[in-house]
Amino acid sequence: MKNTTIGILAHVDAGKTTLSESILFQTGAVKKRGRVDHGDAFLDTDEMEKKRGITIYSKLARFRIGDRPFTILDTPGHVDFSPEMERVLRVLDAAVLVVSAADLTAQQGADPQVRVLWKLLQHYEVPAFLFINKIDQLLPRVPEGEKAKPAEVQDVCEKLFGLLRSDLGQGLVRFDERQICEDNEEGIAVCDDALMERVLESGHVEQADVSRLIRERKLFPVYCGSALRNEGTEALLEGLSLFTGEAVPAAFSEEQEENLPFGAFVYKITRENGTRLTWMKITQGTLSVRDSVREVMPQAGNMLFSSEQGSLALDGTEGMEDADETSLQERETSEKISELRLYSGDRYEVRTSVCAGEIAAAAGLSYTSAGDGLGVEENRKEEILTPIMTSSVTATDRFGKPVDDFTLLKALRELEEQEPMLHVEKEEETGDITVRIMGAVQIEILKNLLREKNDLRAEFGPGSIVYQETIRRPVEGVGHFEPLRHYAEVHLLLEPGDAGSGITFENRCIPNTLERNWQNLILSQLAVKSFKGVLTGSGLTDVHICLLGGKANKKHTSGGDFRKAAYAAVRQGLMMAENILLEPVLNVTLEIPSENVGRAMTDISQMHGRCQPAEFRGEEAVLEGSVPASELGDYAAQVAGYTGGRGRLSVSWKGYEPCHNAREIIEEKKYDPDTDRRNPTWSVFCSHGAGTVVPWDRVRDYMHVDTGWKSEPEDSSSKAAYRSDDYYTFTGTHTEEIELDRPEDGVEKDHSAHREKSRDFRERQQAFRSEEDELKRIFEKTYGPVKEQLRHPDNVRRGTVLPSEEAGNEEAVQGILAKAVQGISAEAAQGNGKAAGSEASARSAKKAARKEIQEFLLVDGYNIIFAWEELKELAQTDIKSARDRLLEILSDYAGYSGVNVIVVFDAYRIPGGKGEVYRHHNIDVVYTKEAETADLYIEKTAHRLSKNNRVTVATGDFVEQVIIFGAGAFRLSPRGLLEQILFAAAELREKYLTD
Repeated sequence: MKNTTIGILAHVDAGKTTLSESILFQTGAVKKRGRVDHGDAFLDTDEMEKKRGITIYSKLARFRIGDRPFTILDTPGHVDFSPEMERVLRVLDAAVLVVSAADLTAQQGADPQVRVLWKLLQHYEVPAFLFINKIDQLLPRVPEGEKAKPAEVQDVCEKLFGLLRSDLGQGLVRFDERQICEDNEEGIAVCDDALMERVLESGHVEQADVSRLIRERKLFPVYCGSALRNEGTEALLEGLSLFTGEAVPAAFSEEQEENLPFGAFVYKITRENGTRLTWMKITQGTLSVRDSVREVMPQAGNMLFSSEQGSLALDGTEGMEDADETSLQERETSEKISELRLYSGDRYEVRTSVCAGEIAAAAGLSYTSAGDGLGVEENRKEEILTPIMTSSVTATDRFGKPVDDFTLLKALRELEEQEPMLHVEKEEETGDITVRIMGAVQIEILKNLLREKNDLRAEFGPGSIVYQETIRRPVEGVGHFEPLRHYAEVHLLLEPGDAGSGITFENRCIPNTLERNWQNLILSQLAVKSFKGVLTGSGLTDVHICLLGGKANKKHTSGGDFRKAAYAAVRQGLMMAENILLEPVLNVTLEIPSENVGRAMTDISQMHGRCQPAEFRGEEAVLEGSVPASELGDYAAQVAGYTGGRGRLSVSWKGYEPCHNAREIIEEKKYDPDTDRRNPTWSVFCSHGAGTVVPWDRVRDYMHVDTGWKSEPEDSSSKAAYRSDDYYTFTGTHTEEIELDRPEDGVEKDHSAHREKSRDFRERQQAFRSEEDELKRIFEKTYGPVKEQLRHPDNVRRGTVLPSEEAGNEEAVQGILAKAVQGISAEAAQGNGKAAGSEASARSAKKAARKEIQEFLLVDGYNIIFAWEELKELAQTDIKSARDRLLEILSDYAGYSGVNVIVVFDAYRIPGGKGEVYRHHNIDVVYTKEAETADLYIEKTAHRLSKNNRVTVATGDFVEQVIIFGAGAFRLSPRGLLEQILFAAAELREKYLTD
């Protein structure tokens, strides 16, 4: 029989884990009951859970009711661990919401956190049972061994049920050990009109009717009891057995179910003794050991290497400089299941296969993450409860010495694997490592985990609010990507979405304008991108993105072109839009003495919040409202102070709303969307055979497709989620005209009005010389005077010879840098050929020169030789041949990619060696001097060059990689270098084959 998964949910201290213990004890799954306060609960297996007496991680246990198998999932109740609880909801067949009787009485209704849980169950459409726990605390004391009078129990239960029903809805119906009886038949029938008509005729409610109504979330059975005393749990268990389970057609056999295609949903990732475990619920079919499972493997940039085929799968055409982008390209891969475990508490049973309905922990999968759908299931990664605070993290080792960023990031990434909501990031501007947090308790848990698992002493900085951004009115965004031999244009309509909807997508592409495969590719690439807003760089949310159209070139377009164009279209649209900054807002409930109501209402108003009229209950009053999270601070302590300890503040999540001090936050963040290299607002058009950057405010002047979309007047009846008048727009400042090349296959727009007459040769020559002088001044200001290098008298190809040992390799570095700046000048002259004399082009060239970042590749020669099999075999017979072969490979790569390649060979053992650097074709070759290793030279050079350039170091030395990372350079393994070279070779072949 198919397994049924039941989740136990509750606010903290409602007795959730105690109820789980009672269920396991009464079903015979455990022989002895554990208790949370004694630290021996069956499901509280973690030492921190035992110490604090709270549930931190979701745990499961298996039991049977008769012949039916059940799995019970105990979830965290503390608000700091709500995301862990929310992820469990997706794998539940039903849930039991535990409510504390004491809290119901104290608040005269459901606790705010209970209401949040109720809304989550509604959002994920989980059938729910309710259990009012700890009713014994409201009953008169009775001698030990005796029970309270049934009439007293009935009165208390009816009172509690009335309070709960008034808050959560009319679908709640009292159930007890009789299950369906005369007392609740009418309440059950009222939940469904068709059932009411039938009951009026026949007079009875059947078990199947109750099961259907629960499954359709029209009926919510409510049980009462005391889990600690095992009272009421038997009735709850019987109800779960009778009324849960899917409605399966009688003709649908178990054999047919097993033959269905495999499907599973991943809800968490853990590691146990070095083994990575993927926790999943099998939704259909079966999964066996050694079965292959398709996963999505993230890949930085656009290069996807297939080790099976020994070649590259090209998905994109931009250069390797985009390898560090935050946006990830993805590809599917397959891995085999090495082990299947069925857990119960901290013990597990090894299985060879698992079937639909069971929850298993699978070993052998390396790229799964919480929210992944496997097999026929789709990914479901959206979450409602997200952290609203971000904090910087630093750490020291056991000796108090600060650890490097590499070590700390690695440790935090492992924690992020288990808790995706951490969102570990390294800020590009400040270099700080940040994580998102839910609260102080979570911070303490993270500190303990880093100490126990990684021996790190972490410190968290003061928290700051996580803002989000959205738009106020629809706007069309245009993105164009057309460097040489590439082409794509994308038009997207950005519309305001419903509050809390996140980013949604729709295809409204005009028929016969763009092939269907390109449409699907654009939508899929948009779906994997986390977009930033343009006000503060915060995450974009509640926007509906529609694909309106686009354009491709049959000869030059590839998938990566549309990725670039689509992302640029979103950013260009945001720059054109009316942007709204959003801040997190919290619901607050104040229970205070009546005389303090005026003070409380004034405080809420001063915190830019809103409140409803107070509800008076004798000498007390209840005040409900909402307050921005940034303003709440330590208000709970203030409430306790001005009420003399009689006041109580309850807080729950409400959502994001327009920020009350948006201008102040925008000025504080100082985010400039035009300089965000990873999220560009500009597009690339083709001008004189080369890619030309066109700023966002001029893209529509040069776009090749007109979709016909027009902005409509604002409608006051619009259903936009945010009607705030506090919105922000950007004004374009670019006025220079750009002469663009016409596409080969026609243009829908004529841009001839933007063309200028070229100047004569003398004017162009003067403009070029002024640009060259400007470049030289910029370079000398950055690096100092350029020293002239001596040439080898016998062979000019051998380049520069160091004049003295004292000079070392310093002049060699200066020579390389001098050649680099000369290359910039030559490129600027060539790229501006026809329009070099125009003042606009001169200004553009000067601006580009100031921002020009050279790319250097430092290669540890001997390390690479002995890491590549081909060169390693060659070196065993002739090391010189291996060196020559490496230089030829790197020379070809440099010629195609345009990267400045510096190859360093160890010569530190050569007595009296003065070191040598020479030019081999188009790359620089360095032999270190005596007592100087290649590692030392590379570290020194990387440190110097990385200040103003992008530097990548190719080496297999792990220690050197760590040092390089600290110097601000990028690391590349020997395998990674080989992949880049293969990529360049493949693109080169494509170029000449298509010609």
